Amino acid sequence: MIGKFHALVIDCEDIEPMARFYQELLGMQRVEGDADWITIGDAADRPAVAFQRVDKLIPPQWPSAEHPQQMHVDVKVGNLDEAEEKVLALGATKEHQDKTFRVYLDPAGHPFCLVSW
Repeated sequence: MIGKFHALVIDCEDIEPMARFYQELLGMQRVEGDADWITIGDAADRPAVAFQRVDKLIPPQWPSAEHPQQMHVDVKVGNLDEAEEKVLALGATKEHQDKTFRVYLDPAGHPFCLVSW
């Protein structure tokens, strides 16, 4: 092993609403933050999700080779319909649906999936 997973860092123009969105989606708490960076997680010494402020975000487009998604988060849920209702209420946008997963865009346009298997 070379190292340990520390954080997934998501670029966004407005970090505050993105941090709140993912706190609700993942059930995490804020563990660090300033004007340009917010980290959420289970505890300060555990792997986290961080939000980094950028001036001009060019959001990915799902699916597109011109503006590729580059990566996305899969969130495992017990019931896709119930979870969908909640993420849409938080500000997500639905993009695609399949039998065991659904693709959404977060408020800044990053794709994420709700999965159930």
